[in-house]
Amino acid sequence: MSYDYVDIHTHSPRADVLSPRMSGVHPWDAEKGCTLPHFEECDIVGETGLDYTREVSYEAQQRLFEAHLNAAERLGKPVVLHVVRSFEDVMLTLKRYRLQGVVFHGFTGSEQQAARCIERGYYLSFGHRSLRSPKTRRVIASLPTERLFCETDDSSNPTIEQIYAEVAALRSTSIEELKAQIISNYEKLFASNG
Repeated sequence: MSYDYVDIHTHSPRADVLSPRMSGVHPWDAEKGCTLPHFEECDIVGETGLDYTREVSYEAQQRLFEAHLNAAERLGKPVVLHVVRSFEDVMLTLKRYRLQGVVFHGFTGSEQQAARCIERGYYLSFGHRSLRSPKTRRVIASLPTERLFCETDDSSNPTIEQIYAEVAALRSTSIEELKAQIISNYEKLFASNG
């Protein structure tokens, strides 16, 4: 099947939109004693990461994050990251791993943070929350297209089509060009992952 759109991180997969099969334990659940899934059965590990706005032990989140990164490194799978007020700690942790690919989902960081991610070869993904932030809209406008993904995350409103339309408008490009580049990014992210 040929797909027009990639939705790199969604809670509501659609048959007509290409989305990776994801598996992981969210950092919000780091203290719940959840068992790690069988990562062999997924395309991408996550979402994982650190969220310093929640009343969940930082140590428990860090242990869980590193368990995901160890599995991703061992299996040669990319990771999708949840990063909230924890950018520096996440970047420091990622330095210790050789990962197939890294996607910061729902990115709402600064242009400086985006530049640091790009310098390391990471991808940034943008959804409806990202589009509400003026600083992130500037990131979207200037980000190298080969490091860009779009997502719906846990919302189906706006649709992935509407996200692409807004991102294309911010970048002064056509939706067709954006779709082609994001499909290419997806293929690159999973190139050595079967």
